[in-house]
Amino acid sequence: MSATPPPSAQSGPAHSGLPGLPGGRPLVPLRPWAGRHRNRRRVLAPVVLIVVMAALMTPLIGLTVLGAGPEPAALGTLFAFLPVVPVVAVFLWIDRWEPEPGRLLLMAFLWGAGVAALAAAVSNFALNYAWSRTVGTEIGDVVSTVVTAPFVEEAVKGAFLFVLLATRRREVDGVVDGIVYAGLVGVGFAFSENILYLGTAIHEGGLHGGIMLFALRCVLSPFAHPIFTAMTGLAVGIMARSRRQIRFVYPLIGYLAAVCLHALWNASASLLSQFGFFLVYVVFMVPVFAAMAMVVLWQRRREQRIVASQLPRFVAANWIAPEEVRLLSSLPGRSGWRSAVKRRWGAEAAKAVRDYHTAVTELAFFYDRYQRGAIGYDADHWRDDLIGKVLEARERAVLHPQAMATAQEVSGPPPAHRAPEPIS
Repeated sequence: MSATPPPSAQSGPAHSGLPGLPGGRPLVPLRPWAGRHRNRRRVLAPVVLIVVMAALMTPLIGLTVLGAGPEPAALGTLFAFLPVVPVVAVFLWIDRWEPEPGRLLLMAFLWGAGVAALAAAVSNFALNYAWSRTVGTEIGDVVSTVVTAPFVEEAVKGAFLFVLLATRRREVDGVVDGIVYAGLVGVGFAFSENILYLGTAIHEGGLHGGIMLFALRCVLSPFAHPIFTAMTGLAVGIMARSRRQIRFVYPLIGYLAAVCLHALWNASASLLSQFGFFLVYVVFMVPVFAAMAMVVLWQRRREQRIVASQLPRFVAANWIAPEEVRLLSSLPGRSGWRSAVKRRWGAEAAKAVRDYHTAVTELAFFYDRYQRGAIGYDADHWRDDLIGKVLEARERAVLHPQAMATAQEVSGPPPAHRAPEPIS
């Protein structure tokens, strides 16, 4: 694959419709981006899928209403929603370097809340019935809770990641993307499950019973399901960045890790005393959460290094301006640029700059994966699409010339450095 910029990027004049940068450096002409036309044809499918997945939540809410009554179901839904916003906010914070498309994040949440929750409820009911007929109700309940439920629930939650790989492979760049998508599936699943459990608890134990269960599920362990599924997401992210033949085994390892964590959690909650449960929580679950947080922070730092290492090459290719390297290399730099633009020139200009930041990051991640040999047969088309996105995003941004000029004002004069090597 040749990644050399087109001749116009190396020697031709700037496009007449594109104002120059503060330093006078010309930009490459905008090339048509084929992805624009494909995206227009794909508008309807995500909308239909979102509606269908949201509709799949209806049977679960209906079961809660029938079993607990309208008022407990309404209170249960309210209580279940309370942890959703802060937990989702954490995953969006994780995803700051290259924000995933909002519709895909929503689909991940709705997959967990609708598809996975309904499939798990039906499967668990059928398997619990089979176990009860085989080994008796008491033992069957234990086996269903500790063994069957973790295998079934982690399978239907993790299935979203494989659907995503099959249909939108380019959206999974690495570990962070895998964790974010898996985490949002887990948040959605926990939301639907909490509606059922909290509604039932309020029906059986009154408001006091509901508050006690809320404290356990929504305050003490709001990240339980997201972390379980994030094990699968982490493994899928590793697979996406790997070129080893063994990479296809990674998702299985991640899935089994998710099942083991889920089984331990269920066993401690259903079989152990209150003291035993809190002992498992403190000794095992808290360290797992801390380890996952460390992995996330490490991967975010790694993403920063990837972007920073690719930017000089993009300057050499004349895709970005040298004045922008310092700001594009860090999240505070990007945030400061957008904030300054928004204060001075408005939200529309700030959005154009944000889209430009995202496009540059996607291109940086692509070249990192390409250099590692982790890009498949469509590398040339993928590269051309991403370059087109960068140039189109820049064209939209320079419709607000002051927004691009703000980059030099915020960053100051570009640092002296040796000329980077061309992209190869």
